[in-house]
Amino acid sequence: MRILNADEVRRALPMKAAIAAMKDAYASLSDGTAVAPLRTRLPIPSHDALSLFMPAYMKKDSTEALAIKIVSLYPSNPPRGLAYIQAAVIVFDAETGRAIALLEGSSLTAIRTGAGSGAAIDLLARKDSRVLAIFGAGPQARTQIEAACAVRQIETAWVYSLNKEHAEEFAKDMAGHNSIPHDIRVAENPPQAVREADIICSATTSAAPVFADRDVKLGTHISAIGSYTPEMQEIPAETIQRARVIVDSRSAALAETGDLIAPLRTGMIAEEHIAAELGEVVLGRKPGRRLENEITYFKSVGVAVQDAVAAQIALKNAHAMNLGVEVEF
Repeated sequence: MRILNADEVRRALPMKAAIAAMKDAYASLSDGTAVAPLRTRLPIPSHDALSLFMPAYMKKDSTEALAIKIVSLYPSNPPRGLAYIQAAVIVFDAETGRAIALLEGSSLTAIRTGAGSGAAIDLLARKDSRVLAIFGAGPQARTQIEAACAVRQIETAWVYSLNKEHAEEFAKDMAGHNSIPHDIRVAENPPQAVREADIICSATTSAAPVFADRDVKLGTHISAIGSYTPEMQEIPAETIQRARVIVDSRSAALAETGDLIAPLRTGMIAEEHIAAELGEVVLGRKPGRRLENEITYFKSVGVAVQDAVAAQIALKNAHAMNLGVEVEF
């Protein structure tokens, strides 16, 4: 078994390769060549925590991927100096079922989640998008900006966080990194971040919308990766109502995200308001953006096939780069 730590996962899973892999993962999910059951949720009430178990199998041509990710969300961790998200990915040989790798899962999750948004931005955002707004300043926000800048020529990025110090640190750390512009500005408030944005990425744990619908201009693309429970909501219901809604998985989105469940419950939208899965857009079965002034919204709740495919790429590159440690298992 090969074991990869967080730094090794990041080295073995470059963003552009991850974005291409996410398109394959979404397409496989939509055409039925991937098996990814809804994640099993295990509440841990004594710690106000939650563990999620996410298995997946995918076959494309002669390539197979089989893996399970276990991710735990512990709100009490940051004050202890530990990450909020704790995760591990176990990779199996699809032919024999033998466990062949263990990968640090938080870094893989951040990269594949950013790459999922990158795939959506590449397919849905206007080609002339130049201004980006990021909500949140944590690890997920960092891969969101990296992915957005990998597929669009972003000239200015705004970042907004309830913790301004975190936003300032984010701007300092990310400016000029790879294709990220040097012009990263810390917004004083949500309207400042949103009003000129061509692309909005939200990566928060908010239970209420993080910006107002009135501030979203026509033609904007929104990628939302927070709101992974029915009680969480990042995007205003009014914005959902006037947007073309694309999701990673219909069944998962309808079961898990407050962004859609809230307006469904009030009757603002019906289930048919979900125009397509992103995999259907990749496959050419459904259109993505139809008009330049259309608002597009991509909701990612995260599906296990993303982890399986990302882990497969990381493991292949790790072998080529001689990364990780081999242990008897």
